[in-house]
Amino acid sequence: MGSEEKNFPPHVLIFPLPIQGHVNSMLRLAELLCLAKLDITFVVSDFSHNRLIKHTNVASRFARYPGFQFQTISDGLPDDHPRAGEKVMDILPSTKNVTGPLFKRMMIENNCFASSTRRPTTCIIADGVLSFAGDFAEENGVPLIYFRTVSACAFWACFSMPELIESGDIPIKGNGMDLLVKGVAGMETFLRRRDLPGFCRVNDMSEPKLQIIKTETRQTTRAQAAILNTFEDLEGPILSQIRKHIPRLFTIGPSHSHLNSRLETQNIKTSISSGSFWEEDRSCVDWLDSQPPRSVLYVSFGSITVVTRAQLLEFWHGLVNSGHRFLWVMRPDSIMGKDGENRVPHELEEGTKERGYMVGWAPQEEVLNHSAIGGFFTHCGWNSTLESIVAGVPMICWPYFADQMINSRFVSEIWKIGLDMKDSCDREIIVKMVRELMEVKKDEFMERADEMAKLARKAVSEGGSSYSNLDALVEYIRSLII
Repeated sequence: MGSEEKNFPPHVLIFPLPIQGHVNSMLRLAELLCLAKLDITFVVSDFSHNRLIKHTNVASRFARYPGFQFQTISDGLPDDHPRAGEKVMDILPSTKNVTGPLFKRMMIENNCFASSTRRPTTCIIADGVLSFAGDFAEENGVPLIYFRTVSACAFWACFSMPELIESGDIPIKGNGMDLLVKGVAGMETFLRRRDLPGFCRVNDMSEPKLQIIKTETRQTTRAQAAILNTFEDLEGPILSQIRKHIPRLFTIGPSHSHLNSRLETQNIKTSISSGSFWEEDRSCVDWLDSQPPRSVLYVSFGSITVVTRAQLLEFWHGLVNSGHRFLWVMRPDSIMGKDGENRVPHELEEGTKERGYMVGWAPQEEVLNHSAIGGFFTHCGWNSTLESIVAGVPMICWPYFADQMINSRFVSEIWKIGLDMKDSCDREIIVKMVRELMEVKKDEFMERADEMAKLARKAVSEGGSSYSNLDALVEYIRSLII
């Protein structure tokens, strides 16, 4: 090592699974580490990078950090692959079979992205489902940290799969869905079979997606440390279970709120950062400006959910019949059907205008913090759940797959900041739940959500658990330089 290199900061390579929620969460981590004056190489798929450059402020956002750089790589899927609905699972084998070998070659040929102004990679922070990044780290003696972008409760349920198999709770064959599961320590009194991650809903253990999640989750222990986007006051009991297996665990969330807090502390003025793969329609903010306080239900099922036309109609009738105002995000690719049949029917758009507003995509964090929003009808993806918690907005949860199943149970049963509507899509149930959230139990839910929001903000403020854990993470990364 030259004398000049000794003065270079640590060089962290960050590699997310190329799905919007994962990329978004890890981009925030990257910026938090940039604020700590670390050098960052962010490896992202060509598809994801193109979407980010087209629809977000990511270029200008990271231009202020001279130590940051993007590196792009193929995700192994064709450009016209939908990367949504059930087909999103194609990303796991494609990254393993195509991206993995490309990544190894890229790292070797580029000397782990060393240059005249930066060290070779001193630490890899990889998405927890990218085991090939862990393989490279182990083979080349590079310290490894896994970032799990899901909730602690979802991670712990997946980690407990051997116990779930032993207790007979999985595979779930569609029977006894309301039976309590015995195989997840700390959740025996409230977790039902229907609340287990969607990967468990298979007929036998040979299902590839179940095997992938089982293998990828357990291999998290080979890393020197792990990061979770959560906070101690939210998931403390579950974090205690995880720390029995992964003692060096850094909880730094909610990462979007944490980033905003750190930027303010350093007097960096910036608009709310976006990691959207879709063009945001800001007309919905103007519409919200004209609505009464806490009167609007925000409806968005995230970047992956795909609904049938029948489900779409049930949602629409339920929302309209509830009598409440609503802002509904309907992604251009979110309706199942052949070309020409996968667009929002004209009569729905027209019939929405009386009390509702429909957009293709919305600036979600800004919307949730708008004074007109009184509730969030959500798929309960982890980023959306945390954004709702920080904004103090109660939820109706309609989980689509994966970790969303267990998140929704915690929202309703443990944190008591919303209602769980999983495995149902019926207009009458929607009417009932919207009215319960927005009328009947409005004050009760608002009070509880406000308490949780205060805890979240406390965690990311100076002296809070997440604030201190991020500082500890940075110090740990600095200690890895030999």
